[in-house]
Amino acid sequence: MTRKKRKPIPPSDPVHTDSVHTGPSAKLKATAFHEAGHAVMAMLLGRPVEKVTIAPGQMQSGLSRLGACKMQKGMRKPSRDPLEDEVLILLSGMVAESRVTGRYCQLGASQDLHLVKSLLSENRATNERQLQRLARRMIDKTENLLSRAEPTQAIELIANELLKNETISGRAVRHLFEISKQSHS
Repeated sequence: MTRKKRKPIPPSDPVHTDSVHTGPSAKLKATAFHEAGHAVMAMLLGRPVEKVTIAPGQMQSGLSRLGACKMQKGMRKPSRDPLEDEVLILLSGMVAESRVTGRYCQLGASQDLHLVKSLLSENRATNERQLQRLARRMIDKTENLLSRAEPTQAIELIANELLKNETISGRAVRHLFEISKQSHS
Protein backbone atom coordinates (compact mmCIF):
# COMPACT_ATOMS: atom_id res chain seq x y z
CA MET A 1 0.00 0.00 0.00
CA THR A 2 1.49 3.38 -0.99
CA ARG A 3 0.78 6.68 0.69
CA LYS A 4 -0.31 9.66 -1.29
CA LYS A 5 2.22 12.45 -1.31
CA ARG A 6 0.95 15.23 0.88
CA LYS A 7 1.93 18.85 0.64
CA PRO A 8 3.87 20.08 3.65
CA ILE A 9 1.98 22.37 5.99
CA PRO A 10 3.24 25.93 5.49
CA PRO A 11 4.61 27.69 8.61
CA SER A 12 1.86 30.33 8.39
CA ASP A 13 -0.84 27.66 8.73
CA PRO A 14 -2.46 27.77 12.20
CA VAL A 15 -2.19 23.97 12.45
CA HIS A 16 1.59 24.07 11.97
CA THR A 17 3.22 22.57 15.07
CA ASP A 18 5.92 25.24 15.52
CA SER A 19 3.29 27.91 16.08
CA VAL A 20 2.21 26.21 19.30
CA HIS A 21 5.53 27.13 20.93
CA THR A 22 6.18 30.48 19.30
CA GLY A 23 2.74 32.01 19.03
CA PRO A 24 2.40 35.74 18.86
CA SER A 25 1.13 35.98 22.45
CA ALA A 26 4.28 34.27 23.77
CA LYS A 27 6.50 36.61 21.72
CA LEU A 28 4.49 39.62 22.81
CA LYS A 29 4.71 38.62 26.47
CA ALA A 30 8.47 38.06 26.19
CA THR A 31 8.84 41.45 24.48
CA ALA A 32 6.76 43.15 27.19
CA PHE A 33 8.96 41.71 29.95
CA HIS A 34 12.10 42.54 27.95
CA GLU A 35 11.15 46.21 27.56
CA ALA A 36 9.88 46.40 31.15
CA GLY A 37 13.29 45.12 32.28
CA HIS A 38 15.02 48.01 30.49
CA ALA A 39 12.59 50.51 32.03
CA VAL A 40 12.95 49.21 35.58
CA MET A 41 16.75 49.12 35.47
CA ALA A 42 16.76 52.67 34.08
CA MET A 43 14.55 53.78 36.99
CA LEU A 44 16.79 51.97 39.51
CA LEU A 45 19.80 53.84 38.12
CA GLY A 46 18.10 57.24 38.03
CA ARG A 47 17.52 57.42 34.26
CA PRO A 48 14.01 58.78 33.58
CA VAL A 49 12.03 56.91 30.93
CA GLU A 50 10.13 58.83 28.25
CA LYS A 51 8.05 55.90 27.01
CA VAL A 52 8.03 52.12 26.59
CA THR A 53 6.39 50.23 23.74
CA ILE A 54 5.97 46.71 22.45
CA ALA A 55 4.82 47.99 19.07
CA PRO A 56 7.10 46.72 16.30
CA GLY A 57 9.09 49.37 14.48
CA GLN A 58 12.35 50.20 12.78
CA MET A 59 15.62 51.37 14.24
CA GLN A 60 17.76 54.08 12.67
CA SER A 61 19.94 51.35 11.16
CA GLY A 62 16.93 50.09 9.19
CA LEU A 63 16.67 46.85 11.17
CA SER A 64 13.31 45.98 12.65
CA ARG A 65 12.76 45.94 16.39
CA LEU A 66 10.16 44.21 18.54
CA GLY A 67 9.76 47.02 21.09
CA ALA A 68 11.58 49.97 22.62
CA CYS A 69 12.31 51.72 25.88
CA LYS A 70 13.09 55.37 25.20
CA MET A 71 14.98 57.38 27.81
CA GLN A 72 14.48 61.10 28.39
CA LYS A 73 17.36 62.98 26.81
CA GLY A 74 19.68 64.94 29.08
CA MET A 75 17.89 63.79 32.22
CA ARG A 76 19.91 61.54 34.48
CA LYS A 77 21.24 61.47 37.99
CA PRO A 78 25.00 61.69 38.35
CA SER A 79 26.51 58.23 38.20
CA ARG A 80 29.70 56.77 39.58
CA ASP A 81 30.08 54.76 36.37
CA PRO A 82 27.87 55.86 33.42
CA LEU A 83 29.26 53.13 31.15
CA GLU A 84 28.35 50.40 33.62
CA ASP A 85 24.87 51.92 33.99
CA GLU A 86 24.38 51.79 30.23
CA VAL A 87 25.51 48.15 30.07
CA LEU A 88 23.21 47.19 32.97
CA ILE A 89 20.23 48.82 31.23
CA LEU A 90 21.06 47.01 27.97
CA LEU A 91 21.36 43.61 29.70
CA SER A 92 18.27 44.04 31.86
CA GLY A 93 15.86 43.36 28.99
CA MET A 94 17.40 39.96 28.33
CA VAL A 95 17.51 39.11 32.04
CA ALA A 96 13.87 40.11 32.63
CA GLU A 97 12.76 38.21 29.53
CA SER A 98 14.59 35.08 30.73
CA ARG A 99 12.42 35.04 33.84
CA VAL A 100 9.38 34.50 31.61
CA THR A 101 10.88 32.25 28.93
CA GLY A 102 13.20 30.30 31.23
CA ARG A 103 16.27 31.01 29.11
CA TYR A 104 18.32 33.82 27.65
CA CYS A 105 16.81 34.53 24.27
CA GLN A 106 19.63 36.09 22.30
CA LEU A 107 17.54 36.66 19.18
CA GLY A 108 15.41 39.36 20.76
CA ALA A 109 18.40 40.83 22.58
CA SER A 110 20.89 40.65 19.71
CA GLN A 111 21.06 44.43 19.24
CA ASP A 112 21.44 44.94 23.01
CA LEU A 113 24.22 42.33 23.18
CA HIS A 114 25.98 43.88 20.18
CA LEU A 115 25.95 47.28 21.92
CA VAL A 116 27.20 45.76 25.19
CA LYS A 117 30.07 44.08 23.36
CA SER A 118 30.94 47.32 21.55
CA LEU A 119 30.83 49.43 24.72
CA LEU A 120 32.96 47.01 26.72
CA SER A 121 35.44 46.39 23.87
CA GLU A 122 35.94 50.10 23.21
CA ASN A 123 36.19 51.16 26.84
CA ARG A 124 37.19 48.32 29.17
CA ALA A 125 38.20 45.03 27.57
CA THR A 126 41.54 44.59 25.84
CA ASN A 127 40.95 41.01 24.66
CA GLU A 128 38.14 38.48 24.14
CA ARG A 129 38.75 36.72 27.45
CA GLN A 130 38.52 39.96 29.40
CA LEU A 131 35.39 40.90 27.44
CA GLN A 132 33.73 37.60 28.39
CA ARG A 133 34.63 38.06 32.09
CA LEU A 134 33.31 41.63 32.13
CA ALA A 135 30.10 40.64 30.34
CA ARG A 136 29.53 37.76 32.79
CA ARG A 137 30.11 40.08 35.76
CA MET A 138 27.63 42.60 34.33
CA ILE A 139 25.01 39.89 33.70
CA ASP A 140 25.45 38.65 37.28
CA LYS A 141 25.04 42.19 38.62
CA THR A 142 21.94 42.73 36.46
CA GLU A 143 20.40 39.47 37.69
CA ASN A 144 21.15 40.45 41.29
CA LEU A 145 19.59 43.91 40.96
CA LEU A 146 16.46 42.62 39.22
CA SER A 147 15.96 39.64 41.54
CA ARG A 148 14.89 41.80 44.49
CA ALA A 149 11.15 42.01 45.24
CA GLU A 150 10.63 45.66 44.19
CA PRO A 151 12.15 45.43 40.72
CA THR A 152 10.52 42.04 40.10
CA GLN A 153 7.09 43.43 40.92
CA ALA A 154 7.74 46.62 38.91
CA ILE A 155 8.69 44.55 35.85
CA GLU A 156 5.49 42.52 36.16
CA LEU A 157 3.33 45.64 36.57
CA ILE A 158 4.92 47.41 33.59
CA ALA A 159 4.86 44.31 31.37
CA ASN A 160 1.17 43.70 32.13
CA GLU A 161 0.37 47.34 31.36
CA LEU A 162 2.27 47.03 28.06
CA LEU A 163 0.28 43.91 27.16
CA LYS A 164 -2.94 45.90 27.73
CA ASN A 165 -1.94 49.18 26.05
CA GLU A 166 1.09 48.43 23.81
CA THR A 167 2.72 51.78 24.69
CA ILE A 168 2.96 53.51 28.06
CA SER A 169 4.37 56.89 29.05
CA GLY A 170 7.32 57.54 31.30
CA ARG A 171 4.86 58.94 33.81
CA ALA A 172 3.01 55.59 33.89
CA VAL A 173 6.36 53.78 34.28
CA ARG A 174 7.27 56.01 37.25
CA HIS A 175 3.82 55.44 38.80
CA LEU A 176 4.07 51.64 38.51
CA PHE A 177 7.66 51.73 39.77
CA GLU A 178 6.52 53.75 42.82
CA ILE A 179 3.66 51.30 43.50
CA SER A 180 6.17 48.45 43.67
CA LYS A 181 8.47 50.46 45.97
CA GLN A 182 5.60 51.34 48.33
CA SER A 183 4.32 47.79 48.57
CA HIS A 184 7.76 46.60 49.70
CA SER A 185 8.67 49.35 52.17
